[in-house]
Amino acid sequence: MAPAPPRPGVLVDEVRVQAHAGKGGRGAVSFRHEPYVPKGGPDGGDGGRGGSVVLTASSALSSLNGLVRRPILRAEDGKGGAGGLKHGRMGRDLRLEVPVGTVVIQEDTDEILGDLREEGAEVVVAKGGVGGHGNVHFKGPINRAPRISEPGLPGEDRALRLELRSIADIGLIGPPNAGKSSLLAAMTAARPKVGNYPFTTLDPELGVADPDGARFVLADIPGLIEGAAQGAGLGHRFLRHVERTRALLYVIDGAAADPWADLEAVRSEVKAYSADLAQRPSLVAMNKLDLPAARARRDEGSGSAIWISALSGEGVEELQEALGRLTAETPPPPPLEVAPPRHHIRGLPGPVLVERRDWGFEVRGGAVERLVQRTDFTSEEALDRFQVQLDRLGVSSALVDAGAEPGDTVRIRDLEFEYQPPR
Repeated sequence: MAPAPPRPGVLVDEVRVQAHAGKGGRGAVSFRHEPYVPKGGPDGGDGGRGGSVVLTASSALSSLNGLVRRPILRAEDGKGGAGGLKHGRMGRDLRLEVPVGTVVIQEDTDEILGDLREEGAEVVVAKGGVGGHGNVHFKGPINRAPRISEPGLPGEDRALRLELRSIADIGLIGPPNAGKSSLLAAMTAARPKVGNYPFTTLDPELGVADPDGARFVLADIPGLIEGAAQGAGLGHRFLRHVERTRALLYVIDGAAADPWADLEAVRSEVKAYSADLAQRPSLVAMNKLDLPAARARRDEGSGSAIWISALSGEGVEELQEALGRLTAETPPPPPLEVAPPRHHIRGLPGPVLVERRDWGFEVRGGAVERLVQRTDFTSEEALDRFQVQLDRLGVSSALVDAGAEPGDTVRIRDLEFEYQPPR
């Protein structure tokens, strides 16, 4: 069943997809047949490489909702080779745009494969398989007319989680109904939904402030509740939008029963989520100075904060100037640590490992597993070559050392056969 589509206008900041790169094309078995070449040799061309799945960052997008109905990302397979040394066409890459700020994570390991924080940045999330060799590669002094070729290698398959993390200089954080949306509207041209009830904001809102040329971007993060760092409400989803910010602005309702306790509660949630985030430079804005309770506290002079009223505008200019200075003085956080590429490499070497199992013997190793993928087991000539290659790779001797006897079951990847000692 297809996932339910997102409601129009709703920000989708996390999706899970399966990326399937294309399989390489099969090499061809072909021979020259020109009348003026009496003993034409092999001329089978190689198969084409399979297409890859590539994600590219685009500032034209602001949500991942385009992938909600497309959980399977599949690139094109490479085409098979042909006679006359004609190589097969490469499979077309599947190239998709995602919003700037998208982080690509491998689901099973939580490794970060890509951090697309700049316009045009791209990452290959699944690499296409290599095409198989045609029979021209197997010609030798003994076998001048080989009738074998290789199938193409499969492309990579990956389960991915894509997370959108807002790109902003200042993150506005505070409890529900503290007035963050009103403040964003007062300082920028953004027009977030504003209302006098908790949880008005369900999606991050961005706005650009430009006080005296000190331009900076603010992100209004939905209100945090107790337990947000452990995922209460939508805590994890909301907090990750401030991970890229240079600094934080804690926005607190100055007319609340105990605004200083509210401030400490929010700081505790941020620290529980990320100690690094909690140490970012920050300012505190006590909002709702237009209400008597807040003004009375301001007049008491307790605590260190900038007192403002997003409704009347009092103190907002002072706050903007302070945020401009803070942005100019604070460098951006370091980029996320991206895992090194681990695509399959053609000709990958590796030791042969033989392990005894209850059912027989399992053989593992980069070279021998690649040999299995490269062999056409419907061809008798290819099977003979497969046995020779097993001997050359040391598989036969390793099986003998492990105690294999004729008739024992041997398994290499998905291939299973009975062991017969070399003649």
